[in-house]
Amino acid sequence: MNGDSNRIDQFDALFLSIAQHHPGGAHQLLDTFVDFLGRKTDFFTGAMKGEWEKLVMNTFRKHEKISFETHEAELKARRAREAARKAKQSEDETIKPAQITELTNEEADRLQKEIDDTKAGPSTSIASKETVVSPRKVEDEEDESEKGKLVPNSENGCDLEKYKWTQTLQDVEVRVPLNINFRAKQKDVVVNITKKHLTCGVKGQTPIIDDDFPHEIKLEESTWVIQDGKVILITLEKINKMNWWNKLVNSDPEISTRKINPEPSKLSDLDGETRGLVEKMLFDQRQKEMGLPTSDEKKKQDVINKFMEQHPEMDFSKCKFN
Repeated sequence: MNGDSNRIDQFDALFLSIAQHHPGGAHQLLDTFVDFLGRKTDFFTGAMKGEWEKLVMNTFRKHEKISFETHEAELKARRAREAARKAKQSEDETIKPAQITELTNEEADRLQKEIDDTKAGPSTSIASKETVVSPRKVEDEEDESEKGKLVPNSENGCDLEKYKWTQTLQDVEVRVPLNINFRAKQKDVVVNITKKHLTCGVKGQTPIIDDDFPHEIKLEESTWVIQDGKVILITLEKINKMNWWNKLVNSDPEISTRKINPEPSKLSDLDGETRGLVEKMLFDQRQKEMGLPTSDEKKKQDVINKFMEQHPEMDFSKCKFN
């Protein structure tokens, strides 16, 4: 079984690269693959009529069972982690008996300043560890449609004024600083997640986020938790795991998905031929996005240039090379 798993896993990077060219999702990818089987192989005509259907159904049922078993195991593990996180949070929020300690003059002055700041109102909220860095705009892109979009942060999302979001192809994570002068508990916040909408904020105040997602999410596998009484951490699982989000909610500014750094594939695990093919496909994809020649086009141009150098007596000024 491990051998089969390793053999299949080595093609993940290749399939992922192909899947990224199918914005319509799994059904579009499947249609392309079946079309390939029909045109380039004898899959439909090489056996008795109807045999292909039996093979397909057996294969799909096999992987459906594996998928559901894996899904249930992941869901169970996620629930266990969530229960452990809540238990830890409850333990952290337990009020400990006060201890009488003697303060130095410096500590007393600092304490008095904190008390005065608290009395001054919400603007002097508890300092959050969340540091928001203003995102940069795309400026060096030749494509006019890309100019003005934001450059993604180091985790393929965006650092906005009121919150930060990051993403992988599988899920989206949102960190929302509450900016309040007390440690928040579940009763103090409002978090409402649906397949297409997110509402999040402090109870009794204007929501920090209240808008639709650009794409639907898996509601049953999306979670949220309060971290250190200061930050709401939301994890959203994508339904379509083949594309990158260009914004968290519709009112957000767009990021340039061309500037995203794809999740690193384990090219070192692939055999030499497959690795070379994957690297070539990734290179060609980047070249096309930048309006530059692909590896095959570069090779063709190199041959033409070499021939022209070897025959300076010939006039190529009116030749068009495609």
